[in-house]
Amino acid sequence: MAGLDGNAIAGMLEAVFGTELTTASGACAACGRRSLVAELAVYLHGPGTVVRCRHCGGVVMVLVEARGVTCVDLNGLEALEPAG
Repeated sequence: MAGLDGNAIAGMLEAVFGTELTTASGACAACGRRSLVAELAVYLHGPGTVVRCRHCGGVVMVLVEARGVTCVDLNGLEALEPAG
């Protein structure tokens, strides 16, 4: 199953972090590959939203909404730097 691109979670990320993050650059903790958030693979149809590195397939982040609160797991993200 092919994932969507990171633009699919733009609204969720902005709601959680208060800023536009699809143009931010991040590094996968599994392989070290740097890419824009917009370039990551997004899978929306699980129990949460899973975001994977397109290079190695490692899980970069997971977003889960529970009782109106979005919880974000960023353990697979080594670094995240805003554009600019």
